[in-house]
Amino acid sequence: MRASLLLLLACTAVLAVGARADSPEEPKALVQKVQELAQKASAMAKDAFSRVRESEAAQQARQWLTDNTELVKQRLVWLKEQLAELWKKTPAM
Repeated sequence: MRASLLLLLACTAVLAVGARADSPEEPKALVQKVQELAQKASAMAKDAFSRVRESEAAQQARQWLTDNTELVKQRLVWLKEQLAELWKKTPAM
């Protein structure tokens, strides 16, 4: 998602700068404007992702995963034991 968002923002920046270009004979100015807009878009995307990472919902999700990791491990061990017993009970053909 990050890459597609940055690509979309970069394409939008290129189109916006192209529309605002005074004359097609100024490629250096155009490149500089595109770079500036791409940097701004990248900074905005990084800021948005860091806000999401720091959000309360993300923190709760990380805490839930941390709290339930041991339970998941226990369930996997139980499942392996059950499958092993089932495998032993299955007659060979």
